[in-house]
Amino acid sequence: MALAPSLQVFRHRAYLHFWLMRVSIAAARQMEAITIGYQVYDLARRPAETGGLGWSIEESAFLLGLVGLAQFVPVLLLSLVGGQAADRLNRKMILIVSNTVRVLLSVALLASVFLPASDALPIIFGVAIMLGCVNAFTPAAANSLFPRLVPRRELPNAIAWNSLGFQTAVIVGPAVGGLIYGFFGAATVYTIAILLAAFAILAIATAKTPPHEKVLNVRGWSMVFEGLGYIRRNKIVLGAISLDLVVVFFGGAKALLPVFARDILHVGQEGLGILAASPAIGAATVAFILATRPLARHTGPWMMWAVGIYGVATLVFGLSTVFFLSMAALIVTGAADEISVYVRASLIQLATPDEMKGRVSSVSFIFISASNELGEFESGVAARLLGPVGAVVFGGGMAIATALLWTRLFPDLARADEFENIEEQAIKEKAPGGA
Repeated sequence: MALAPSLQVFRHRAYLHFWLMRVSIAAARQMEAITIGYQVYDLARRPAETGGLGWSIEESAFLLGLVGLAQFVPVLLLSLVGGQAADRLNRKMILIVSNTVRVLLSVALLASVFLPASDALPIIFGVAIMLGCVNAFTPAAANSLFPRLVPRRELPNAIAWNSLGFQTAVIVGPAVGGLIYGFFGAATVYTIAILLAAFAILAIATAKTPPHEKVLNVRGWSMVFEGLGYIRRNKIVLGAISLDLVVVFFGGAKALLPVFARDILHVGQEGLGILAASPAIGAATVAFILATRPLARHTGPWMMWAVGIYGVATLVFGLSTVFFLSMAALIVTGAADEISVYVRASLIQLATPDEMKGRVSSVSFIFISASNELGEFESGVAARLLGPVGAVVFGGGMAIATALLWTRLFPDLARADEFENIEEQAIKEKAPGGA
């Protein structure tokens, strides 16, 4: 039976194996993330006589923030090394090893369930640090490998399916993980995560991936600086990466959702879950549309308009006092962000030569991680100074201003048309003396 046109990308068995690996790992990560949060908070709040710490709400919430910080610091310190490794070593083997480490870390989390807080929390924080180390190597290897698994003309379609799989995991993973945690306990969640990671290892290990030309003639940190220099010279890549950094840093309302759910919209924990899932719903919907009907023209303008719409929807969310309007605004932010992510990922992949993909992907991942993690810190500081509504409104305004400013600062990015022409458009940026 012939596959539908939008599914043709899956006729490439190596890409199908890669996609199954990526979705499995994403689902496992989402289930584990929500379970770790619940487990840490519960251990901190539980009375000391029952094996907990007996901490206050504020102290327990701060401990949750430290878990995120523990994962971010290794990413910041090691991602450039991970990008170098992806260009120098076997990318498939990096994914096999990193997923194997994930299995071992999930086993450690499973063991922590049966320990008191004084023993469990050090294990959880150790796992968080190691997960950060793994995340420093995995994205560069994955983002460098999959473009070689499909013909270049099908790359935008593959990117759309990657995003659709990830967004589905973002929606389903926390919900399923939370339900399993509530009914069967954390041990069951971690066991399922182990099985998903094991399946991911099997999927990528059995994929017949083509070899890539390893960079062997450049040593040490010179490879890292060469990657940074390439991004600086290539205005399309630099503009796409920096646009995400600035918009997410200022425009993210995710960190303040609990404040809006409890004190502004008055919808409690149930409403908070719906609000948290709303951006992923919008993103998954658009990812499905892009997977079935990829963008063909005016890709740069689509990206800039999407960022502007994201800013407007963020403004609406910040000013809304009606739950369903707030939910709709968040859905629009997710949909607009997905268009931006799709175009940005396609531009970066098509404008970057294969021998540079690992290092460029690692820098991009640092920017994305920095914008997400530090953006949450910025939201907290802005909320302290401007109030939660003022902080979100400020972020929406900054997103709109950034879209307008980047149109002038990076005209090649703003005028990018067909994906097929991106390589030709970027040639002048590849040479060391390029504009």
